Amino acid sequence: MGARRTPARLPPSRFAFPDPRRADADGLVAVGGDLEPATLIAAYRRGIFPWPAGGVELVWWSPDPRAIIPVDGLHVSRRLGQTLRQRRFRVTIDADFAAVIAACADRGEEGTWITPGLRAAYERLHALGWAQRVEVWTPAGALAGGLYGVAIGGLFAAESMFHRATDASKIALVALVQQCRAGGLELLDVQLPSPHLLSMGAVTISRTEYLRRLAGVVDRPVNFASAPSVRPVE
Repeated sequence: MGARRTPARLPPSRFAFPDPRRADADGLVAVGGDLEPATLIAAYRRGIFPWPAGGVELVWWSPDPRAIIPVDGLHVSRRLGQTLRQRRFRVTIDADFAAVIAACADRGEEGTWITPGLRAAYERLHALGWAQRVEVWTPAGALAGGLYGVAIGGLFAAESMFHRATDASKIALVALVQQCRAGGLELLDVQLPSPHLLSMGAVTISRTEYLRRLAGVVDRPVNFASAPSVRPVE
């Protein structure tokens, strides 16, 4: 099923999330609720996201500090720039959401936080126009890498990425940043820092600063899916 170009109107969430500023030292905000589209969007609008823990699926977080990638601060290494110029991969926006989230969930022995319930929930969000993805393909047409996340106004909340070929996830991230720029999205949330993300230009900011920036962009009339798709360049 293809995604809507404009996000569907959702009913009010049945749950009221606590103030994320009252999260504990680990960023835990709440446990419970459900994974209905309205609940998920209400959470992201408040700076909260789901992440199972301890065998419990419905656990909600707002970490401090928070990792973001400034859309004007992406770092492209010399080697990655060479890969981009070689045009060894083809990039698409929203061509196969189910394949991307399945690949993100398939971590083998490493395990995954993407439970069947979460996978189904994000597929519902995609069908309603709220979840988006980037795909990277080999010349032979095989899915080499990609990522997915949730777009609300000027926010893109990246959830997970994967690669099956060297640099494929990095190319997906370059394409994501360029798509955010083209669509007018200003806040690219990557939740928690990692060496991979930090090498691409991710920075950490306080929860207070993240919530301030979020409040300034989440209601902006911009649409990730409606932006002209761009091909990543150096």
